[in-house]
Amino acid sequence: MSSALAALEKVISDYFDALYHCDTDLLQQVFHARAIYATADETPLLYRTMAEYVPVVAARQSPASRGEERRDVIDEIQFAGENTAFARVRCSIGSNDFTDFLTFVRDEGRWQIMAKIFEIRPRTEGVT
Repeated sequence: MSSALAALEKVISDYFDALYHCDTDLLQQVFHARAIYATADETPLLYRTMAEYVPVVAARQSPASRGEERRDVIDEIQFAGENTAFARVRCSIGSNDFTDFLTFVRDEGRWQIMAKIFEIRPRTEGVT
């Protein structure tokens, strides 16, 4: 496995951990400070900066504290070059399943999420 791929997988693992535990310190490490967060599943289109998104996560009850089963999957990772990558990942929070399109940049040698665009699907019990 290439070192770039291993580094990116570590960032994605930290991303899943941050969401599962509502760990805003870790969340701010995996996201670039100027990253965007958006979905078209809400009307109007939901768009947040990191300054807007982090307090939302901080106010949540964490899936870990509710004893929720972890459902984290990396579907795909693609590299566009030495400093740009994309990942399609899936995770669950509460009664919703999410598909996240994460765009990464490597800035000063460190991979971070620059954009998170996601889709929300209510989970049907017993279906993964």
